[in-house]
Amino acid sequence: MLDAIMTDFDFSPIQIAALAQTDARRALSEDVGGGDLTATLIDPTRRAQARVLAREAAVICGAPWAQAALHALDPSATLRWHVAEGQHCKADQVVLEIQGQAQALLTAERICLNFLQLLSAVATKTATYVQAVRSVPGNQAQIVDTRKTLPGLRLAQKYAVRTGGGTNHRIGLFDAVLIKENHIAAAGGVTAALQRAAALAKTAKFIEIEVETLVQLDEALAAGAKMVLLDNMSLDLLRQAVQINAGRAVLEVSGGVNLATVRDIAATGVDRISIGALTKDVQATDFSMRFADDQA
Repeated sequence: MLDAIMTDFDFSPIQIAALAQTDARRALSEDVGGGDLTATLIDPTRRAQARVLAREAAVICGAPWAQAALHALDPSATLRWHVAEGQHCKADQVVLEIQGQAQALLTAERICLNFLQLLSAVATKTATYVQAVRSVPGNQAQIVDTRKTLPGLRLAQKYAVRTGGGTNHRIGLFDAVLIKENHIAAAGGVTAALQRAAALAKTAKFIEIEVETLVQLDEALAAGAKMVLLDNMSLDLLRQAVQINAGRAVLEVSGGVNLATVRDIAATGVDRISIGALTKDVQATDFSMRFADDQA
C-alpha cells in the first residue's frame, strides 16, 4: 500500500490519512507485537481521560498519526486538539485531550508521542529556517527538504516540512531527475548528462543538475538547464552565479547551510535553499501524556 501512496502523492487530506494509518499500523505492530503485557493489569472496561502536554514551544505536527494510532486500538476514542496542526504551542501547554478505553490509551501512548515528537520537531525546525529567510528584505527564497530522511518515514517527514512552511524536493528517485557529480562523471560531462536527461522530460516532474563551479554553470545553462543546484559555493560565487544566470534557470543552493548562514545565502538572490538537517539532524520535541487523575 505504501508503494502505491508514494507513486502519486500530492499531500491531500485523504492521502495523509491513508499514510498515517499505514505508518501507525506498522509502528503498533513493532511495539505491541503479540500484545501489551503491562496494559493487561488494567480493567479492560475502564475508560479514561488523558492529556498530552508539549514540554517546550513548538509547531504542532502529527495529528493524523496520533489519531490513527489511537483509533487503531479504540475506534470510539475522542480527540480534542487545543492546538491545531501547524500552529505554535507554548511550553507546558496542553495540546490534546483524549477520552477512550484506558488499555488502548496506555498501549498507544508511546506511538502517539513518537510521531508527535518527530514530526513536530521537523515542522518547528523548518519554520525557524523559513522565518529566518523571510527576515531578509525583498527575499523570496524557498526552504527545501532533501532525501536525507528516516527510512520508512520519508513522506511523514516531508509532510512535516510542509507543515512548517517549507517546500518539498523530489519524493524519491522515481519522480524527478537530479544529476549529481557522480552522474556527471559517469555520463561524460554536464552537457552529455543533460542531453540524455532530455528524454525523461515528459515523465519527470523536473530535471535539475548539480554544479560546483561557475564554468559548469555556464555549460549547464548553455545546454538548456532549467534548474541548477549550486553545491557548496561561497557567498561571492553565489552572487556571481545569480548574475550569470540572469533568471534563465531556477537556482538552488546546498551545502554549508545553517541558521548562522541561511540569511546571507538568501540575500544572494537564489531561489531555493535545500537543507538536509530539516529531516536528518532532528532533536525530538518533548511531549508527555498524563491521565486526568495523575497529578505527577
